[in-house]
Amino acid sequence: MTYEPRTYRRAVAPEGLECFTVEVAETDLQVCTQTDLSDLAGDLAVRARWDVETFIRTHPYFRESMTPIDVPDGAPEIVSRMAEAGRTAQVGPMAAVAGAIAEYVARGLAEHSAEVIVENGGDLYLIGESDRTIALWAGQQGVKDVGMAIRGGLLPVAVCTSSGTVGHSHSFGAADAVTVLSRNGALADAVATALANRVREPADIERAIEAARNIHGILGVLVTVEGHLGAWGHVRLVSLADGPGTELKTAARGADDPAHDS
Repeated sequence: MTYEPRTYRRAVAPEGLECFTVEVAETDLQVCTQTDLSDLAGDLAVRARWDVETFIRTHPYFRESMTPIDVPDGAPEIVSRMAEAGRTAQVGPMAAVAGAIAEYVARGLAEHSAEVIVENGGDLYLIGESDRTIALWAGQQGVKDVGMAIRGGLLPVAVCTSSGTVGHSHSFGAADAVTVLSRNGALADAVATALANRVREPADIERAIEAARNIHGILGVLVTVEGHLGAWGHVRLVSLADGPGTELKTAARGADDPAHDS
């Protein structure tokens, strides 16, 4: 696996927050908080990785399995959350690792900063009350200049993306991007992976959205492939080409399922 420079981070400039990078082994985070909490963020990342890596030493199947598995009682909380997310999404537990670590670090930092953004390889966890706009990247051939507006009232929330055409993550599908919103970071990551595995052509978009609608705890989903786009739930798309906040009013289906309030 080769490292891909995360040049998109140069455009990150959340108002009123200080942003810094935290690197621990393969974990590479961009963190934004009200003050510089880089030392604490590093400690939290180390703790999260320690729990996962220590469990894997005695349970190697946890890292290797591409299907849901059970973990014993007494497993570290982050391990249990990853396994539960994998069972819900019908994927292996490591499909949830980036989102789980992002949430773990964000919640630890929230004790010291009212506003927190943690980005882990394109998977985010946001805490606070401020509205945010997230730029969506679906590759050179995908939908361009589109962002997702996240209202502060929806926070805390995870925004996790999987792709079959962009980045180094393994996918069985061909989606340019599948982005999932949930308050559970591990669940958002696992479901994004599962849905991206299913999407190979535009005809699969509707089926992927319907699958997301039926998973308790999912707040919204965006699917794009071959220039086609579909969305449901708390997904408010904006055009970045026309300036921040220019809403694409016809791009998303409404949040008409009770699960969006869970």
